[in-house]
Amino acid sequence: MPSQPGQLRRLRNFIGGDYADAVDGRTAEIIDPATGEAFAEAPVSGAADLDNAFAAASDAFENGWRDSTPAERQIALNKFADAVDERADELAAAEVENCGKPVQTTKDEEIWQVTDALRFFAGAARTLEGKAAGEYMADHTSWIRREPIGVVGQITPWNYPMAMAAWKIGPALAAGDTIVLKPSDTTPASTLLLAEIAAEFLPPGVFNVVTGDRDTGRALVDHPVPRLISLTGSTRAGLEVAQAGSKDLKRLHLELGGKAPVVVFDDADVAKAAEGIAGAGYFNAGQDCTAATRVIATPGVHDDLAAALAEQARKTRTAGPDDPDAVYGPLNNAAQLARVSGFLERTPGHASVLAGGSPVGGAGYFFQPTVVSGLRQGDEMVTDEVFGPVITVQRVEDEDTAVEWANAVRYGLASSVWTRDHARALRVSRRLDFGCVWINTHIPIVAEMPHGGFKHSGYGKDLSLYSLEDYTRVKHVMSYIGRD
Repeated sequence: MPSQPGQLRRLRNFIGGDYADAVDGRTAEIIDPATGEAFAEAPVSGAADLDNAFAAASDAFENGWRDSTPAERQIALNKFADAVDERADELAAAEVENCGKPVQTTKDEEIWQVTDALRFFAGAARTLEGKAAGEYMADHTSWIRREPIGVVGQITPWNYPMAMAAWKIGPALAAGDTIVLKPSDTTPASTLLLAEIAAEFLPPGVFNVVTGDRDTGRALVDHPVPRLISLTGSTRAGLEVAQAGSKDLKRLHLELGGKAPVVVFDDADVAKAAEGIAGAGYFNAGQDCTAATRVIATPGVHDDLAAALAEQARKTRTAGPDDPDAVYGPLNNAAQLARVSGFLERTPGHASVLAGGSPVGGAGYFFQPTVVSGLRQGDEMVTDEVFGPVITVQRVEDEDTAVEWANAVRYGLASSVWTRDHARALRVSRRLDFGCVWINTHIPIVAEMPHGGFKHSGYGKDLSLYSLEDYTRVKHVMSYIGRD
């Protein structure tokens, strides 16, 4: 429940089926980004806390969860999903207070993502397959086993704390793994509540949550117990995790940053494109690695589209959680507000800010919906992830150059193509070097399809059966069947 004015709520780790303080008692304040004021304090977990969490996860894996049947895991995940639905208002309140998001949007757009992912993986638990058993050597039969990896360590980001947790919890539990999960240091509240809800249906130690800072995350990655580390975060964090994990040959699952190109051709419907791009660019204050932030438009549509996007920005409202007209809330923290502001402060002279461009001012970390045109391919606002409500618009001369510019970034997560020419849509979608390509839309995600990128956007897939496979290992078993 939301904290009372002037009172900091006490958050605690969830280890072995119950809440626990940090062993050394260290805590940090948790800030409501809509007000800039602290509303809770959470443990800053250290080595002893991680030892306790991984011991609980190891015990739970060895003493039952590994040997649970797919049907038993399915039942537990479906019960978990049902309980999330029943406590939706409570979860939404925790997410809103922790993230500053609009209340109704959180209820309508995010709670269902949690339950949908849990229910998908509940069913997926019973679908794992291997190659057919057979005699590939005389007098010997071979077959394939898909087994759980064991204990996994997971680190989730601050932009979608609940949904990103569900995307990791679902496949791990469906595969038969046990979990130690560290949420972002700024957004632990809703994840801890998820752990409390899950404890009603999971054996103690199957799902553990430890809170803390970057040092806590580093200690989780370095810990000798987990055999897989799954991170959703920045490319910087992914590179650090990859380097640390390689020292112990840990498997890695990395969903990192993005800089999604939105390629719009002359035959596109300008009004529909502008509306779709604005919706996908400003949702969650643009704090989305798939956000439609980098528009590349051919000459016949560029000017009209830029003007239409500026008008969309002027119609888009950012405000606190209880404002029914707010499309999005604040940026997550003061550092992120400073980062986004810095990009706009460094706007080059050859570019123009068509709308927005500044913090809103007052309490909280709000930033205006922004459109910038006239940028060149090498400008930092084009090449670097802003992670804020900022849409850039570039003019490009032809299809080949559009594809070249779209691919000329280090990221490779998501992209979209806007055209009425079916052949062009298929041609360009094949050439775009991104893990997802939308055609005449941008940002819809479904549990049945994989979500994950290329290049510096990481590797491994969230959602879909591909994700479930990432949380398993493949074992070959061969039996001698000859007659002695």
